[in-house]
Amino acid sequence: MNIVIPDDYQHAARTLEAMRLLDGHRVTVLGDLARDRQADVALAEADAVVLIRERTRIDAGFLRRTPRLKCISQTGRIAGHIDRAACAAAGVTIVEGIGSPVAPAELTWTLIMAARRKLVPAVDGLRAGHWQTNMGEALHGRTLGIWGYGKIGRLVAGYGRAFAMPVLVWGGEASRAAAVADGHSAAAERDELFETADVLSLHLRLVEATRGIVTASDLARMKPGALLVNTSRAELVETGALEAALAAGRPGFAAIDVFEREPVHDPRHPLLRLPNVLATPHLGYVEKDSYEIYFASAFANLVAFFSGHPTNVVAP
Repeated sequence: MNIVIPDDYQHAARTLEAMRLLDGHRVTVLGDLARDRQADVALAEADAVVLIRERTRIDAGFLRRTPRLKCISQTGRIAGHIDRAACAAAGVTIVEGIGSPVAPAELTWTLIMAARRKLVPAVDGLRAGHWQTNMGEALHGRTLGIWGYGKIGRLVAGYGRAFAMPVLVWGGEASRAAAVADGHSAAAERDELFETADVLSLHLRLVEATRGIVTASDLARMKPGALLVNTSRAELVETGALEAALAAGRPGFAAIDVFEREPVHDPRHPLLRLPNVLATPHLGYVEKDSYEIYFASAFANLVAFFSGHPTNVVAP
């Protein structure tokens, strides 16, 4: 079968041990679909596509480019990037795999540490010949706020505990109860989370109910020295609210790994021009061990599908 892996910006898939699962099949790895000149030819011949998380939008337009497509194998869980109705109309089966919370949780903590200690400006200053140009702040004793106590949020809370940070959790009733059972505190109300946290990290899934759930008024309640961290989805924050809040000084800082439109190629992006923002190019799950887990599952699902014994079918 002809398998296409679109939007593999680094062409990382071919470096994985998991690729051995597809021995004997033709595999084409494409970079950014909007820029890859091989895309149209490869997609026209694809029997299956393997999606890297939510990078590639699957809609009627994409399906017209893939007339032979029989199966979409998702690395991790599917979300709103796949138009299920369009796939059903085209007779395309969707299968989904598994993932790991470790890499995104570790990146979240990396961003928190780097932002609080202002490591990037310090390193840039040193490379420019300057010595000790700024001063950061420790985490010990500061309050870590977490909105969303799932697998990733739970790991981040554990890191906070290791740094002697009181952890304050907000979310659904089950999330707050789980946090208390783990020895953390649950906010009595949403406002308390934003008003109390010195570092506030978002760990929510993006669904219609959570789109824009963090509002301008929420951000305005944060401390001037507080840090907002978002390694989940940019759309969790009301459009334009973060830029305005940072300009107003509440919160004073942000560390983000996600953008509303990705990939970002314009260095003039509003968030990239703010000196109080530490930004990374959606690296949360982009890590070798995680890729091995994601792709091994996605490839195994493809092999099962084309052998006539499909597994982990989401639709139809």
